[in-house]
Amino acid sequence: MKRTPTVIDLFCGAGGLSEGFRQAGFNVLVGNDFDRAAGNTFASTHEKAVFIPGPIEKLTATDFLNAANASPGQIDCLVGGPPCQGFSVNNHNRGMQDVRSHLFRDYLRIVEGLRPKWVVLENVTGILSAGGGTAVRQIYAGLKEQGYQNVDHKVLRSEDYGVPQERRRVVFIANRVGKPIVWPKISYGNSIRPFTTVRDAIGDLPKLKNGERYDSGGYLSRARGDFQKEMRNGSLKVLNHFAPKLGEINIERMAHIPPGGSWRDIPFELLPAGMKRARRSDHTKRYGRMTWDGLASTILTKCDVHWGAYIHPEQDRSITVREAARLQSFPDWFEFKGSRTEQYVQVGNAVPPILGRSIAKAILQVMNTSVDETVLEAAE
Repeated sequence: MKRTPTVIDLFCGAGGLSEGFRQAGFNVLVGNDFDRAAGNTFASTHEKAVFIPGPIEKLTATDFLNAANASPGQIDCLVGGPPCQGFSVNNHNRGMQDVRSHLFRDYLRIVEGLRPKWVVLENVTGILSAGGGTAVRQIYAGLKEQGYQNVDHKVLRSEDYGVPQERRRVVFIANRVGKPIVWPKISYGNSIRPFTTVRDAIGDLPKLKNGERYDSGGYLSRARGDFQKEMRNGSLKVLNHFAPKLGEINIERMAHIPPGGSWRDIPFELLPAGMKRARRSDHTKRYGRMTWDGLASTILTKCDVHWGAYIHPEQDRSITVREAARLQSFPDWFEFKGSRTEQYVQVGNAVPPILGRSIAKAILQVMNTSVDETVLEAAE
């Protein structure tokens, strides 16, 4: 009988990365995060896994081994995305001086104690340049010192794998079992297959007015397309579908914004005071309205119309947590816990499950083939 591969998720948040690995066939054993609301979401959606609350700095590899009932070297894969705010381009003081920029070292400390066969570390692209690339060099050096001689990193575009969103993330993959690193093959765009659009993602969800909550539960229309069918699989109702209540001035502003438009379409006298001084080339995404046939912009931890393109394609409101979750490729049965603000944070911080699944499948492919076969396939 073939053994199910195992995975532990550090900085797991709601569990987007581990959900992707679960969909690929991994057994999720343990998750950890300091965010209690995210932990409640992880625990309720990963019922077979153990959730360990608290900051990683106060935990040891032994804590994870005990929770997983495992010994060093037995875990197949350790995954995680250390908090990225210290490297984010949205953080104007970003760099290695931000304490959050050093949490990858705790990740490496847990790697040393667990000795997993494979390691996956995800972060924002800002990690490549912050501190002159210091973090990248330390990640490579730390992994190689621990016996992970095969290490590589790459910027992956989520939309290339079927996620209906422009999202760039750096992924590091390493192993200590002598296998080459093989990246998931691009399966969307470039005449391969059309990108998954906003319409594909959220076009079937119930309509809402500004500030309205959908409490009826069930779907009001049939699923159209493979993406909607996949998102609905295992779910009989629409969860977390609540439109934030925006003030009258924002409703008036949105009335002037066409699909694909932005703050530039708002009459000058209706602009916020600070934006009246802006140049036309500034703040390109503010008060942006999505287009049905395009990709969503990167889903952040606040889907605030004042800061990004989070206006529904045709309804004068901002997108709901469920719509943001669909655009991140979370299945509909995945219910987010906590306040609505905490739910948006969980969705925005997550790795899209479909991207995680693509990474996991690439690793499984290498796990299940000989080195020669893998090299040949990677060269195709």
